[in-house]
Amino acid sequence: MNLNNNKKQKLWYNEPATAWVEALPLGNGRLGAMVYGDPFHETIQMNEETVWSTGDHSLDKSQSKEQVKKIQEAILEGNLKEADILTKEAYDGTNQGSYQILGNIKLDFQYGEGKQKTVHTYRRELDLETAISRVRYTVGGVNYRIESLVSAIDNVYAMSMTANEGLSIQLEATLDRPENYEVHNGELPISIVMKGQCGDETSLHYCGMLQIIPNFNGWGKEGHATCENGKIRIENASSLVILFTAATDYKSVSPEQLCIEYLQSAVNKGFDAIKKDHIEEYSKLFKRMELSLGEDRLYEFLPTNERLMRLSEGDMDNALIALYYQFGRYLLISSSRKENELPANLQGIWNNLMFGPWGSRFTININTEMNYWIAEQCNLSECHEPLFRLIEKMKEKGRIVAKEMYGCRGFMAHHDTNIWGDATPQENWPSATSWPMGAAWLCLHIWEHYEYTMDQEFLVKAYPTLKEACEFFVDFLVEDKEGRLVTCPSLSPENVYRTEDGYETSVCAGPTMDNSIIRKLFGATMESAQILGVDEDFIVQLEQIKNRLPELKISSNGTIMEWPDDYEEVEIGHRHISQLFALHPSGEITLDNTPELANAARKTLERRLSHGGGHTGWSCAWIINMWARLQDAKNAHKYVQTILSKSTYPNMFDAHPPFQIDGNFGATAGITEMLLQSNGGVINLLPALPEEWSNGYMNGVRARGNYEVDMEWQNGELTKAVIHTNTSTAQGKEAIQTVRVKYKEINKYIVRCNDEVVPYKELEHGIISFEIHNGEQYSIVRK
Repeated sequence: MNLNNNKKQKLWYNEPATAWVEALPLGNGRLGAMVYGDPFHETIQMNEETVWSTGDHSLDKSQSKEQVKKIQEAILEGNLKEADILTKEAYDGTNQGSYQILGNIKLDFQYGEGKQKTVHTYRRELDLETAISRVRYTVGGVNYRIESLVSAIDNVYAMSMTANEGLSIQLEATLDRPENYEVHNGELPISIVMKGQCGDETSLHYCGMLQIIPNFNGWGKEGHATCENGKIRIENASSLVILFTAATDYKSVSPEQLCIEYLQSAVNKGFDAIKKDHIEEYSKLFKRMELSLGEDRLYEFLPTNERLMRLSEGDMDNALIALYYQFGRYLLISSSRKENELPANLQGIWNNLMFGPWGSRFTININTEMNYWIAEQCNLSECHEPLFRLIEKMKEKGRIVAKEMYGCRGFMAHHDTNIWGDATPQENWPSATSWPMGAAWLCLHIWEHYEYTMDQEFLVKAYPTLKEACEFFVDFLVEDKEGRLVTCPSLSPENVYRTEDGYETSVCAGPTMDNSIIRKLFGATMESAQILGVDEDFIVQLEQIKNRLPELKISSNGTIMEWPDDYEEVEIGHRHISQLFALHPSGEITLDNTPELANAARKTLERRLSHGGGHTGWSCAWIINMWARLQDAKNAHKYVQTILSKSTYPNMFDAHPPFQIDGNFGATAGITEMLLQSNGGVINLLPALPEEWSNGYMNGVRARGNYEVDMEWQNGELTKAVIHTNTSTAQGKEAIQTVRVKYKEINKYIVRCNDEVVPYKELEHGIISFEIHNGEQYSIVRK
């Protein structure tokens, strides 16, 4: 089957954007653009990944080993009020700065001598197949066409404007940003430059450069271009190409010279060649996957914002869900490329403010991790690499914090980090600041990348990072009154409990999420060491410590216990559901292997949701993944509908509110989990397929073990699945492996390879196992 019908892969609208959350995003990971599509007063809002204000990178003198010891003693002795007060004093966090808007390209158009103001047949769109924004409209009987893209190859935003006849444009162009900028004429022909700093005298310097290439030869009219006082004026142009690029001194000695080089190269290449190379490069990533959940042709004729509105009124639109899914993949490609310096932040790469929501930083108590849940499963493994670079950057400062604040080896980070990889406590937020698990959770992405790719060369390079993350906990964990080893001080991210005497606090020892993360981290590190044949003694030490971690417990109300004791929650419907980390993403809780815990996880979700949980976009997205892991198709589908109808802006950005991109990525991951899961060594086909998606197909989805899977289904039943094996990145993987596959009534299916039936063994829980040879593909079809 083939989904490459271009109409189905577009967001489109019949009027210009009037708000930022209506504009359409473009990006190459380094540069981001938001295109409004106004025919007369166009704004293209620009970002560059390293435009950050400077934060405070130092540890406060109050954050010392002695202070931490006092807090530990108070917690372990049960003096929680005292521990809370001491924690608020000791964890008076630093300011890690903010990701900032780079600026705006402002384009004021006039059309012909009559200066017509009436627009007909307007349409703007974002083509996900090509990562190109198009705006089409008619003014004065002339049809205008504008195409925009951000090229990863040429490092420019490029825009082409053409018309079908007699185009004569008057254009005034300039650059601006809310503060800290100056604009002057550039060295290049018909160019202007915007320069400044991102804050005080210690901040990064940035440079943005705009160049326009007009064509005056098309219709015999005399035209000319001028640059004066930081403005470009074009008269009587028959076509236009607009180029923009930007850089900072984060790594470049001369951002302005770098911009000149980018633009000179782009001008010499020309728009058509830039576009051709851009489409070819981008398509190699985007076209790896296809998804159809059933079609409704009626909706092809409705703008995207109207489709979202109808869905919020209760309509079903499966094609819109498939579009939303691919939009999530598009956003990761556009904000996190292999070549990038930085991973996707809290807003990907798109931010129109000097101080973005929550600083638009890398919030690592779930949000940054959620950004990358789709990287491997959605066949975008290369997009994971900027996150690994950030982890490596964090190690240097994470070691300092581990040593000076906690007296430990290894490295760690708290709940936030930034462009410099800061590991210090951030701000003074009692329910978040003192959490010590940020680096540990991020490191699980290293293991996930290996599980999907089986790339031992990668694991050899990454293993020391996993080991260092473990070393911190080897030293940091303390023994509690029951003889268990616990994190202390810590908290369950952003949540608050009430003690028996009525005191409200977050500080505790050994919250459930910490234990789950450490179990997963230790397990991944132990398995990595075994694969590589190293550190036998360290494996033994980790195993001994792992066995002394607090186990998952069920509370008196039947839910998974969030804290070490059965405390009363202050906000039952809290947006974080951290105690269910073991369900998702960890996979420690499963229906087959831990049914009692799975039932308690269900009750946890039901209790949270019955008290208003899932009210933010990213939380709703996490809930989709959790219902999928519980194989509850009805509830998983309900929250897919919920995030689209209640937490999605007209341009399909996720609404926390405000915009946070993790909701987009998390929901895309959740839809994948509904259709295919591969945790626990089993490829589970259609584990949470809802009735509403009874017909469809999914091609190119990835599974752990370095597999790629295609599936088709009709009337809610699997008709065919194909498992592709791959040796290209699986160094060290044996030629013959055993794969396990799960599906309801799987014994009614046969497995074929090269037209021959492959024998399989039937196992418990509807699982079959069979041998596979790398480089072959295996079809699962009805007998």
